[in-house]
Amino acid sequence: MKHLPKGSKKLIKAWAFYDWANSVYSLVISSAIFPIFYGALTIVKSENGQILDDTVHFLGYDFNNDALISYITAAAFLVVSILSPFLSGIADYVGNKKNFLKFFCYLGGISCIGLFWFDLETLWFGLLCYFFALIGFWASLVFYNSYLPDIAYPEQQDKASAQGFAMGYIGSVILLVLCLIMILKYEWFGFENEGFPTRLSFVLTGIWWIGFSQYTYYYLPKGNKRSGLTRNILFNGFRELKKIWKALKHNEILKRYLVAFFVYSMAVQTIMLVATYFGIEELDWGDQDSTTGLIVSILLIQLVAIAGATLTSRLAIKFGNIKILILINLIWIAICGYAYFITTPVQFYVAAASVGLVMGGIQSLSRSTYSKMLPADTIDTASYFSFYDVSEKIGIVIGMFLYGLVAQLTGSIRNSVLFLVVFFIAGVILLMRVPKGRIKE
Repeated sequence: MKHLPKGSKKLIKAWAFYDWANSVYSLVISSAIFPIFYGALTIVKSENGQILDDTVHFLGYDFNNDALISYITAAAFLVVSILSPFLSGIADYVGNKKNFLKFFCYLGGISCIGLFWFDLETLWFGLLCYFFALIGFWASLVFYNSYLPDIAYPEQQDKASAQGFAMGYIGSVILLVLCLIMILKYEWFGFENEGFPTRLSFVLTGIWWIGFSQYTYYYLPKGNKRSGLTRNILFNGFRELKKIWKALKHNEILKRYLVAFFVYSMAVQTIMLVATYFGIEELDWGDQDSTTGLIVSILLIQLVAIAGATLTSRLAIKFGNIKILILINLIWIAICGYAYFITTPVQFYVAAASVGLVMGGIQSLSRSTYSKMLPADTIDTASYFSFYDVSEKIGIVIGMFLYGLVAQLTGSIRNSVLFLVVFFIAGVILLMRVPKGRIKE
């Protein structure tokens, strides 16, 4: 273990390298290969590609396959939203928080490896691995993010955070492309079909995550405090959330903005999590390889999202944050309406590019708008952002549950996508009700 001084470029690079390690989960498992694998495993199709059956039997009940994975995702995010305040309190007060970071990293990585054995005969095991992989990823981020003020000075933190984002994007794309080559050109590697290399991708994700994180652990300090873990420390995160909740009663602008964010964020996050499942079930791919097409669309979303975030920030400077957020919500409404009618891969690519453009914009602008609305004399910004993050995760729980419920009741995820329009319309109305006041520049 190397002891490097705060602000050291090598220390900051080691911290940011955890993004390189863990971002493969969000791309390979959450967005790309696992959703395609899950769809292939749980959908029975005819020779011409029509869906004959997408019902999954689990725990004595029959579920629509999309509804089932939506419920499991919602349950995992519910656990994370409950755990986060506990973990935030621990991260702030316990000296050896690196052990907590390692624990959730290993939980997530090992769970990804466990997805290798995902099949319908032992469905409970596969879904349990998916459940714990999600928890491991999001819970580890609590401790990872809490290290930023420990390893970098305030004037270095924006650059360090951006460095982590860039490394995460590059690392995840590299592994995804390698996995895609292995799956599509399986004969090059001596495999009989694409089934084994697809499962092997989950193993490589777990090994990549755990393996590359060792560089981070080698240089990161244990933690900056040495307090014992007491009841007061354990519940400190909840006390901080309660304090922010009370403070919102006296800040009408921030309160109304948070309500609007909570509502439209439900729909945004749900679409991001289910886009691939929609592409699997609702498109007629014809002779085109659906695996390649879906992964290309995911890479397209990520690339366009970067441009979208940049464009949105410039528009916000010229026209104002709230006006641009209203505009983006209106675009989301149009995208959902368009998605209801798409049937071809080309139409899906258009939708993917559109999603990428507003996805990057709405995420970056929502967070920066919230930051600018914080009281001018705010010292404990971490508590405010903890409240923001927990609100976002609870929104994901509600959004995914309702998405799954509509799919289960109607038998079509097209209806679920159309249903999400309600949240964007409500978001526009709520944003229009945010009092006009000075946003800190």
